[in-house]
Amino acid sequence: MSSVVLLIAVVCVILAVTAVETGPNRSRELALVAALAAAAAGGRVLFAFIPNVQPVTMIVAVTGATLGARAGLATGGAAALVSNAVLGQGPWTPWQMIGWGLVGASAAPAGRLLRNRYALAAFGIAWGFLFDWLMDVWAWSTLGPSANLHSFLTLAATGIPFDIAHATGNAVIALIAGPTMIRMLDRYARRLHAHFTPLETA
Repeated sequence: MSSVVLLIAVVCVILAVTAVETGPNRSRELALVAALAAAAAGGRVLFAFIPNVQPVTMIVAVTGATLGARAGLATGGAAALVSNAVLGQGPWTPWQMIGWGLVGASAAPAGRLLRNRYALAAFGIAWGFLFDWLMDVWAWSTLGPSANLHSFLTLAATGIPFDIAHATGNAVIALIAGPTMIRMLDRYARRLHAHFTPLETA
């Protein structure tokens, strides 16, 4: 099962990167996505000493909100893959790639709303739990014959303190740094896409 999930994750990232490469100003956009993925990966490694505080989530969310779904998906998947080169690769890597890719992709349709710092914080709280529950599904799937509803609920309940830490970290990052990150990426987006219209950040 893990090999199938890995294949799906890699294909999704490749498709997203290909979409970036074939878009307008493709070389600049690809370079920006690579830089954002590296920054997200570096932030994750830097904060590794704080249990389950994941700066990746908000960097990827802001990327999706400002640069679009394909950039968000590519940034999320690449950030997981690159950061795990330091923190450790394993069968959890493709699940993380999918999870953070979904963060970036889902932020794109809500881009206008997420320019409000409180909406961005709420988005981060929601994805703090959703991402961790996705990882709970991966852990649960490794239990074999003992994988049932009771074992899943037990596993999810055990991880609640870590889920709260992830969600809280996302909210703090969104409230403190979210508007600044959005304004910065909006400026890059205006250079990449002449039709881009800046939006207000609350």
